[in-house]
Amino acid sequence: MSALLCLVAGALCFYVIVYYGVFRGARCSSSVKLNGKTAIVTGSNTGIGKAVALDLAKRGARVILACRNKDKAEAAAFDIRRESGNNQVVFMQLDLASFKSVRSFAETFLKTEPRLDILINNAGVMGPGHTEDGFGMAFGVNHLGHFLLTNLLLEQLQQCGPSRVVTVAALLHCFGSAHFPLLASKNDSVSAQSTWQNLQAYCNSKLCNVLFTRELANRLEGSSVTCYSLHPGVVSTELGRSMSLWQQLLLKPLAKLFFLDPEGGSQTILHCALQEGLQPLSGRYFSNCALQQVGAKGRDDALAKKLWEVSERLTRLS
Repeated sequence: MSALLCLVAGALCFYVIVYYGVFRGARCSSSVKLNGKTAIVTGSNTGIGKAVALDLAKRGARVILACRNKDKAEAAAFDIRRESGNNQVVFMQLDLASFKSVRSFAETFLKTEPRLDILINNAGVMGPGHTEDGFGMAFGVNHLGHFLLTNLLLEQLQQCGPSRVVTVAALLHCFGSAHFPLLASKNDSVSAQSTWQNLQAYCNSKLCNVLFTRELANRLEGSSVTCYSLHPGVVSTELGRSMSLWQQLLLKPLAKLFFLDPEGGSQTILHCALQEGLQPLSGRYFSNCALQQVGAKGRDDALAKKLWEVSERLTRLS
């Protein structure tokens, strides 16, 4: 019995050490208020996006929930208004898997909203399928949709500076690659059904997020707009909703034990959006509310520039 108790105690100690030392992240320490400021958060009807939107609303910001699902987003906006006491939380429809929808969102926003101070590119998908424009879902939504959205709103951000663009990447960017002929072909392996290929496509899209932020910072150098990419931590969200049932059942117990909840996963996003003194670090990558080194590919300026040029062509910006 004593041996069993020792084993249980040892397992509990190991869990506490791993959870608090590895998985549980730091907290955003900023106390800044956002009265009179406007923020857009993509994918904010659930998960870390909703947690970010709630925090911004509590600070007094006007928050635009840029989401695809109208019913879920309006329910989220209601929840946030009720919990924050801030009535300036509204839904605007945005489907990042459709360039037409992205352009429509930007047009509506620019006509109806006088300012934009914070743009948080949070929405993300991992799974099979293609966007409306024929690209693999991960590349099309996670990178191209946000690339187009940011560029369409860039002038507004510059006019309202100092402003920030925060793009949620992931530690998995280290395993990504950017093979441009494959990405541009509209018939690439990211549409395949296997779990491995879906995961690889997700890693590739997260590398694109890091490279996009790096090149955006280079192009905005000397302006009043700064930008950051980040790893939010290992978070229990709906990202894997397109996984098979057995994969979700396998992942759920691990998520309950070790993964951050959405509020915990929102902290580094909030740090990048709000923390004072980050302006000299524009284009850099953060994790656990601190500056982190990115993988070698994520530091390749030539690769970042090439990705920008390819993305301009694919989104018909150039």
